[in-house]
Amino acid sequence: MATVNVTKDTMESTIEDNDIVIVDFWADWCGPCKSFAPTFEKASEEHPDIVFAKVDTEAEQELAGAFGIRSIPTLMIFRENVVLFNQAGALPPAALADVIGQVKALDMEAVHKEIAEQDSGSGHDHDHEHAGHDH
Repeated sequence: MATVNVTKDTMESTIEDNDIVIVDFWADWCGPCKSFAPTFEKASEEHPDIVFAKVDTEAEQELAGAFGIRSIPTLMIFRENVVLFNQAGALPPAALADVIGQVKALDMEAVHKEIAEQDSGSGHDHDHEHAGHDH
């Protein structure tokens, strides 16, 4: 599957409706973003079971702000609506493949259990992903 462009209108449903979503926050003027694009595109073809989403931070400044993107490219990986990876900088193909392998291998039941324990153990809200969304 090729990469898909995501906007603030489609971001939430993209993350919620798919098991694994990898988001590349990029901009047209950013050299490292452009050099990372073919790596991201190739990985999207190698992993048809994963949604590879691109967010143009120039066009989607509100979305980039909501996710606290300070430098680009930034790669975020969601699985079952949980942020598992969040890193700025272009990854070399081998590193991207490694991260994808780790995300696929994770025991999500354990991850959800850990999140639930953190949530019940503290009174404040850990769910930063929905900050800035109007419900």
